[in-house]
Amino acid sequence: MSARRGDRTLCGGIDLGGTKIQAAIVGDDGKVVGDARRATPVSGGPDGVAEQMAEALVEAGTMAGVEPTDLGGVGVGAPGTVDKDGAVSSAANLPDWDGSFPLAEHLSSALDTGVRVGNDVQVATDAEARLGAGRPYKSLLGVFWGTGVGGGLVLDDKPWLGLGAAGEIGHMVVKLGGKRCPCGRRGCMEAYAGRAAMEATARREHDKGEHTDLFKIMEKRGHDRLKSSVWEHALEQGDSMAEKLIGRAVEAIGAAVASAVNLLDVEAVIIGGGIGVRLGEPYVKKIERRMLKNLIVDERPPAFHVASLGDFGGAIGASLLWRPAPES
Repeated sequence: MSARRGDRTLCGGIDLGGTKIQAAIVGDDGKVVGDARRATPVSGGPDGVAEQMAEALVEAGTMAGVEPTDLGGVGVGAPGTVDKDGAVSSAANLPDWDGSFPLAEHLSSALDTGVRVGNDVQVATDAEARLGAGRPYKSLLGVFWGTGVGGGLVLDDKPWLGLGAAGEIGHMVVKLGGKRCPCGRRGCMEAYAGRAAMEATARREHDKGEHTDLFKIMEKRGHDRLKSSVWEHALEQGDSMAEKLIGRAVEAIGAAVASAVNLLDVEAVIIGGGIGVRLGEPYVKKIERRMLKNLIVDERPPAFHVASLGDFGGAIGASLLWRPAPES
């Protein structure tokens, strides 16, 4: 039986990212009534990650006054490829995530409730389409710029999953024989724009003697990785390395978005993710301007928006895995 708070059925949502796990208890109106956040473990593999996910969901439930067993179900947005049984593979930005891991089965056992798993960016895109910046449109491309760069698609008011791995815009090739991507291939857009790839480049160049305050800002803020807030503060201070690497990222994302729009001719592009939301409208406009350089139908470009659901978008979208979209 579904749980209720007042007259609202509650479901759980977990957004699994490369640096954070965001859990939320969500009403059927899309409102978050309890939440918790954990750092994504850097060791321990899938079992360690799943343990932190379960703990975060329990903590969010405590804030909302419910147990996991009271919920209508728990949805998860996970990076990589998700099969029909909720197993996750090809999650290159998660620690020691080799092969396929039965995430839905593991979490369902830990939480004693039903668990459904979808691709993290696709569920966040679905949330924007149903509840956020994408509501006016029947077709849209979601581009979520964070540890990696993921994509989600809504076509004719329906999520487009392909055979299970649609929307991997981060792995569109923007330079033949280019930089090696965290996925192991060369020339992917994510090799130039993903936060993990940018940090690796920044560390190499810093070790060679190029000046940057990125790592001073990181340490001052108590982080051990270059999170989105670190990049934002470095840009505000005019850090030349941050400007160079973010500028290159904008170029790569813009080129990949142009190719996707040329292929699909969607009505709108939504830019989200940790970096995308943090840098906001000014940088979304830069990506749009770069896209226009390679757009075939440049007199009729898609609308561009920043994702409007913010940090909770992924968790809200995951909870929607338990709420069928209304018939159009």
